[in-house]
Formats: sequence, structure tokens, C-alpha cells
Amino acid sequence: MQTHILGSPRIGRHRELKKACEQYWSGKASLNELLETEKTICRQNWKMQQEAGIDLIPCNDFSYYDQVLDMTLTVGAIPERYSEIRTSHSELDLYFAMARGYQHEGLDVTAMEMTKWFDTNYHYIVPEFQKNQQFRLFSKKIISEFIHAKQAGINAKPVIIGPLTYLLLGKEKEDGFDKLDLIENLLPVYIEILKELESHGAGWIQLDEPFLGLDLTEKAKEIYQSAYAEIRKQFPDLKFILATYFEGLKDNLSLAASLPADVLHIDLVRCPEQLDEVLHTIPPTLSLSLGIVDGRNIWKNNFEKSLAFIEKAVNTIGSERVFIAPSCSLLHSPFDLDLEIDEKMLSPEIKQWMAFAKQKVHEIVALKKLASGNADYQALQHYAENKKAVDTRKTSPLIHNQKVKDRVEVITEDDARRNNPFRIRKEEQQKILQLPLFPTTTIGSFPQTKEVRTWRSKFKKGDLTAEQYDTLLKKEKERTIRWQEETGIDVLVHGEFERNDMVEYFGEQLSGFAFTQNGWVQSYGSRCVKPPVIYGDVHRPHPMTVYWSQYAQSLTQKWVKGMLTGPVTILQWSFVRDDQPRSLICKQIALAIRDEVNDLEKAGIRIIQIDEPAIREGLPLRRSGWEEYLKWAVEAFRISASGVEDATQIHTHMCYSEFNDIIQNIADMDADVITIECSRSQMELLQAFADFKYPNEIGPGVYDIHSPRVPSKEEMIELLKKAQAVIPAQQLWVNPDCGLKTRHWDETEKALTAMVEASREAATVHIKQ
Repeated sequence: MQTHILGSPRIGRHRELKKACEQYWSGKASLNELLETEKTICRQNWKMQQEAGIDLIPCNDFSYYDQVLDMTLTVGAIPERYSEIRTSHSELDLYFAMARGYQHEGLDVTAMEMTKWFDTNYHYIVPEFQKNQQFRLFSKKIISEFIHAKQAGINAKPVIIGPLTYLLLGKEKEDGFDKLDLIENLLPVYIEILKELESHGAGWIQLDEPFLGLDLTEKAKEIYQSAYAEIRKQFPDLKFILATYFEGLKDNLSLAASLPADVLHIDLVRCPEQLDEVLHTIPPTLSLSLGIVDGRNIWKNNFEKSLAFIEKAVNTIGSERVFIAPSCSLLHSPFDLDLEIDEKMLSPEIKQWMAFAKQKVHEIVALKKLASGNADYQALQHYAENKKAVDTRKTSPLIHNQKVKDRVEVITEDDARRNNPFRIRKEEQQKILQLPLFPTTTIGSFPQTKEVRTWRSKFKKGDLTAEQYDTLLKKEKERTIRWQEETGIDVLVHGEFERNDMVEYFGEQLSGFAFTQNGWVQSYGSRCVKPPVIYGDVHRPHPMTVYWSQYAQSLTQKWVKGMLTGPVTILQWSFVRDDQPRSLICKQIALAIRDEVNDLEKAGIRIIQIDEPAIREGLPLRRSGWEEYLKWAVEAFRISASGVEDATQIHTHMCYSEFNDIIQNIADMDADVITIECSRSQMELLQAFADFKYPNEIGPGVYDIHSPRVPSKEEMIELLKKAQAVIPAQQLWVNPDCGLKTRHWDETEKALTAMVEASREAATVHIKQ
């Protein structure tokens, strides 16, 4: 029996990678300093796993920005617009330009598209494919990282995105071809990579093919067979782990079992029921990796359940064919629970139920010892502590609140329905709001400067009194309101300077949530988030945003939006309790948000935004599960939004989503205004709304806030022309793609000024026509 890890957190114990990248981007750190950060993080991860006793330690699980972008650079799929940067800049600068865009030294190049990694809150950079796309080995990061591991005394297992998954993650940038047909051009580069790794002494290779857990066409299945047959033909002596995760194999089981790998990894957290069928389907030549420790959540493993899985596998195929692993890469887990030392923030009772990446590594090693029958004292003690923690969590009074459960039980259909349809509401809203054609707004947050973050830190440490902190925030909000007024933005926001994160801020004020000091995970690039932990029944003890919304509205005659995060997004972007259905937890959150919406309306706030960027992210990976999920997700949003009068305008925001296949469900949410990410896709995402004849109002983003690049007024006008070509002008709003929290004030001011000018020009042209 062997143990292995599919991948490790790469941001560092204290987010060293985030800090190093941002220092490098701002010119405050050298390339060598950045490269040294990579080496340090990799060595620390390898050493931790080695000391714990992991048998197969991964490499190439580190990335400066995104593992899919790493693969794009490796195989040379570099879009033509980066050709000048490619010839004049370093490989790493080219890489960052592809991720973030580039606007310097006379060059102005847009970034590549970004979207969600399957159903996680991690974002990847979407590969761009042209007809007859050519590939060649460009970056040798995979090889250099393996050599680095070898120099550190680790004969590591390189982790590589499989060729079919890589192609399926990409996007055809012109008509007339199927990206899967590019396998003939791509596969030789994979073979070249594997040859180099083999020549340097690699014995094990992990090929990640999560698409084997999704619905596949017959063509894709055939290409899987031919591609992997060619890989095995070229490398009869290499040992391959074929890694699937996030879903069960189901109808793809016979395909996966037939591919010429040495080990098949399955996710038994997401799909525990697949084990029996897998055990009786795999051939005698194929070993099985049991993904039994949850790589995406923070709860301790239930050793009793996991040992039952292992026992069943050992009894069926023998211990020598069983591997023990996390369900997926530990990229989605915080680094180390030992860093949580503030008992006021995370109580010892809740902490004892949790495990971060480092603890999960030790769980895997302990499970091997316990299952092998040669458990030492440490493993036996680990088992006893595990059983105690699991048992106390089941019975803890912290978890259950009968009043919350009772309120959910009496929810009716009327609670999820506005008083009148949109066409009637729109008239009532316009009577009060009096908004112009192409109204401008932003998505909520404004730049959180170093000063703002310092105030919050000092307040939390007790170095600022509540009164002092309040005064500082009021000044910053007033400055932001005045700037928006002067710039001519139509619907204002208060900037959210009091908020650390759009989910954490609300979780801190809701019962049933716990928080960590260092529970950071990567969202994209250098952007890290610290998800709250939902451990118990959720309710709202007191208003959460009314004070600041009311204050901001008192400063201006213009309308100021109330800003909330929706129930589905709070659920999706938290570490969620695993002892009851997610749909039930979402309803609890929806009722809490509904109470806040109603209080905002009573306080005179007539425009309220309930952000739901994670609606599509929560979709089951298999279509067969969509209907059930969308039913409760849409219902949760409607519960949160439906307690207000017709004249109160409800907005929602979604980012990085493909809407074509769920457009009816988006319409069923019945938000008066939806704002969406659109700029990187050049308004392509709007086509789904146009084809559907989406009846409500829509704000397609004209400014990519995930890039430091500042778009020109002319660029935004072109995007608005594309929008008007498919959506009636009377339905359009003008806004950035997302919130501006991570941007700097100078670029924000330039971009929003251009945005307002573009909106006014578009309105003028439309009126003349």
C-alpha cells in the first residue's frame, strides 16, 4: 500500500507567493528574488511530505499564477498578440502578460480569458486555439522543477494536466474546427516532455484527466483511447497515475479502466458510491488510488469510514494494488491548522474538528499505518483523537438551532416570488429612480489602499477605537461618493472599505460561522481568499450593512446601492458543514439575506444588489444533477430578494460564467438588473441573453478589472456597440466586470472616467439615431 498527494498549496505558509509576485509586478523585487520564493515554497512542501512519510511526492504542482497557463506556455500555445512581448521580454514576463495583460513601453495587449476551474472558486486562464494550431515545447518548467526536486533529494512524481483535459479546457477562437482534432499536433509535445522527464530519471508521472468524470462525446472517448495508447507505446517503462476528481466516473468507468495506466485515482469524497463498481471493473494490471481525504474542505477525515473503504479495496484487489490519497489536489485547502492560535477567533471546540493541508497529509499516512495492521503508538493515538473529534461534532450544541430549522420548514412559494412581474416593476422603479439611457454604475467595491487595510488591522488589534475607525471609514466613503458624483456615475456605491472579503464580511456577522487567521486559499494569481467556515445553523442576529448604506445615501442626492452577497455565493465560497444537505444550508442563508434586504429597504435604500457570481460554479459537473441544483439555488436567491416592494430595484452580479445552457434559470432568478463579466470575451457572453430575448435589464462589463491595464474610451465604445447589436439599448447598463477592491486608485479613476464618457457618447449617438 502506498500514499501520494495529487498536489500541494502553492501560495506558501504565509502567502509568500502573493507578496513576492506583487512586489515583482510593482518593480520592488527582482526576478531572482521571485524565483527564490518558488524554490523555497517547493522545498518546504516537499520536506513536509517527506517527513510525514508520503511515498510519492508531487512536483510541478507549483505555479506562479495558474497551472493551465503553465501548460499553455509549456506547449507554446501563445496567442499571436503576445509575439512582440515573446521576443523582447523574459519567459516569466510573457507568462504574466498572458495572465494579466500588458500596458507599458508603448505596448498595449489584453489578457487571456479567465474562468472557473470546474466547480471550484479557483480560476484558470483559458487556452486559446486557432484552426491548425501548432504546438512546440516552449517552457521547460516541468523538467526544471523535477530536477530541482531531485537536487533536494526527492525523486518526485511530476503532475501534468492530461492532453485531453487541456484541450477540453480551451476555447476555439475561430469557426470551422473542433479543438479535439488538435490532439495530433499536441500529443508529440507531451511525448517530448515525457522523454525528457524519463531521461532525468522520472519513474512516476501523474496525468490529471478530471474530464473523465464529466459527460463525454463518443469522439472524445475515442481520442482518449488512441492518445493514451500512443503514450503507453512510447513509454512502456514509465508508471502513470491517471487522476480523476470532482466527480464519479459513472458511464466513463469502462473507458477509464481500459486506458493503459498503472494506477487509476478516483474521488471517493464526491462519489463514494462508485467504489464497488470500480473494484469489479478494473483489470488485474491496474492499481487503484482511493481519494478518501477531502481535498476541498477543512473537516477532519472520518477514519472509521475511510478504513472501511480501504478494507473493502484491499479485500477485493489486494493491498499491493491500493494507494491512499486526498480526493483532489490540496491546492483548495489552507496550509496548516497549527497556525490558528487565536482562540477568540477560532474556538478550540471547532478547531478540533478541522484539518488543513498539512494535517490531511498526516491523516493519509495514519490511514495507511492503521489499514496495514502495523500501526505505531502515534497512529493509534491519532485514531483515538479522530474518533473523539468526529463524535463530539455530531452532538455539539454549537451546531443546532431549532428556531432556524423551524423557520426554514415554513417557507412557502410566495416567499420566493415578487409582487408583480418585471414589466410592471420596471415602470414603478423608473418613476422613482429617473435613470438615463445607459446608466453607469460599479459593481460595489473601490480600491482598498494600504491605509484602509492598515486601519482595519489596527482596529482588530485594538490599536484603534471603534469611534476612531468609524471616523476614518466615513472620510474614505465620503471621498469616494464625492469622486463618483464629480465623475458623473449615475448609481453610486459606498466603496465597501469596512469589508475584508465579500463572503467573510457577512459570515462574521452571521451565527453558525467561524473564522481563521491563516486559512488562505488561492482564487487566481496572487488573489487569495480566506473562506469562512459554516459549522452550524445560520441566522442573522442583527443588521449587517444598513449603517453604512444609510450613511452613504445621506451624503448624496444620487442613488446609492445597498451591497450584499447572495446565499448561493456565501455557500459556495465557504467551507461548508458536511452533515446536512447544502440546499438546506442555502435556505438558512437566504432567509438571513432576506432580512437584510428588507431592512435596507426600510432605511430608504431603493437599489439593492445581491451578488451571485457563484451560481454557475455550483452546477454539478454532470448535467443529470443540474435540474435539482438549479431549482434550490434559484429559489434561494428569490427568497432573499422577494420581500421588497415593486419600486425597489434588485440587482445581481455574475462573473466568469457561460450562460447559454442555464439562461432560463438566470431569467427565473427575476433580478431587475444583472451585471456580468464580458470584456475579456469581447461581449461574446451576451449572445446567450440575446438569443433568449432576456427580458430584464443587463450590464455587460466593459472594463476588465482583473488586469492592471486601463482600457480607452474608444475601446469601451466598441464594446458597447457590440452590446447594442444584440441587446436593446433600453435594457443596457454600463459597468466594470467586477468589484475594484484589488485595483489601484490611479488606474480606477482613469478607467471609470473613460467608462462614463463612453456611456454618454453611446447614449448621444443612440438618441440621434
